[in-house]
Amino acid sequence: MATVATNSGQAPAARKLHAFIDEAGVRSRSKASSDHFVMTAVVVDDQDLPLAAQFLAQMRLDLGRRPSDTLHWVALKKHEQRVHAAKSLGSQTWVTISNVVACKRHLTNHITDSQFYLYTFRYLLERLSWFARDSHATLSYTLAHITRPQMTLGELRQYEAALQVMSTSIVWEALDPRGGRIEQPNKVEMLQCADLAASATFRAFEPDQFGNTEQRYLGELRPRLYRRGYGAITSYGMKLHPWENSTKAAYPWVAAL
Repeated sequence: MATVATNSGQAPAARKLHAFIDEAGVRSRSKASSDHFVMTAVVVDDQDLPLAAQFLAQMRLDLGRRPSDTLHWVALKKHEQRVHAAKSLGSQTWVTISNVVACKRHLTNHITDSQFYLYTFRYLLERLSWFARDSHATLSYTLAHITRPQMTLGELRQYEAALQVMSTSIVWEALDPRGGRIEQPNKVEMLQCADLAASATFRAFEPDQFGNTEQRYLGELRPRLYRRGYGAITSYGMKLHPWENSTKAAYPWVAAL
């Protein structure tokens, strides 16, 4: 990327982005598990992190939480609280949201639960690298700590190394060469925004016990969903996999986002 010299003769610092990543749904592909698995990234320019902190502080106040409380979507029991959380996040100009939605009942390949998580992460990392490239920035990323099975930092490094020798669409030069981090949402509070965004997206796809979904939550996030130019959101910002005739027919409303 070309840089412009400042009056002091020094080049300005390169723009830095950070993606905070969380998931919603069950990774297992058993008959009793959720029909969908969502992995979501909330992307923030490093210089806007103070604004993000202010947003979370205000959300805690709005929702009657203590300043030290960790925000979790599952703890928002009322519909109006969830609408408020999604609408508030969707109105923040400093955030960009990218989603990968695995439609598990449409998948025919047989992979383990841990491989399934990594496979979904790969698709998300591709999209994050495209966004960083187009933003002329370097992107770092932090994943929320996962359990059952737990993924260690060493395993993440192994997978990152494996991806670099695979044929993917990841733009590695747009990503921080140090690789990603794994943290707890109570230690890295922006992961709480990722939790809200992932869960709001999940509820748009996953039916409840009566077979109903709630697309409004995702609709409230629509202004901040990553899309490239005027193309369909499924071309860049939101990945449904598998993306084939069966899923296109099952989720026709996605193309209109």
